[in-house]
Amino acid sequence: MHIDLTEMLRCPEPHDEAFLVMSTGEMRGRMVRSGLLGCPVCGREYPLMKGVARFSGSGERGAAPSAAPSGAAPRSPLPDAETLQALLDLSGPGGYVVLVGSAARHAVGLAGLMGGIHYVGIDAPPDVEELSVLSLLACDTMIPLRRAMARAVVVGRDRAEAAWLAEAQRILLPGRRLVVERDDVTPPAGLTQVASGQGLLVAERR
Repeated sequence: MHIDLTEMLRCPEPHDEAFLVMSTGEMRGRMVRSGLLGCPVCGREYPLMKGVARFSGSGERGAAPSAAPSGAAPRSPLPDAETLQALLDLSGPGGYVVLVGSAARHAVGLAGLMGGIHYVGIDAPPDVEELSVLSLLACDTMIPLRRAMARAVVVGRDRAEAAWLAEAQRILLPGRRLVVERDDVTPPAGLTQVASGQGLLVAERR
């Protein structure tokens, strides 16, 4: 996990946001490979192991994802990086793009198109590895990031449920976009639908 991301983290317990405190172990450049994150509000501690900050109760990455809603539409091919960049309306360096669930696989393609942006994968699949441009967080209950911090959010098909979409809305900056890898879902309150079709939904935070 990139050390600068520490100031964007929040404890997943249901209390007011507060900056987490990090005790670092192994580091490689600006990436923290091992350490401990502590919450000053509730006292909970979360390990950082093999580059992954683990907020889930099990502390394990790669658990089976939530089942897709019943009656799900047939899967469409995943968008390529160029299409996703255009849908997210991203230009210029800086800030964070959050990729939830299977959407973490887009990090390499997007980073190849847009330098200077850091990507954050939430509950990434086991085959997705930490990179200098990609920090990995494991949490099966919420997105453990502070509100209104993300330039864009992409939610993978395996997390395209109401609770995760509400979390995406919470962390998005005003005027920024969410892309969901399903077109049969409804954006939560606070997001305006921009487009829908071909297996994708695009919404913007008001």
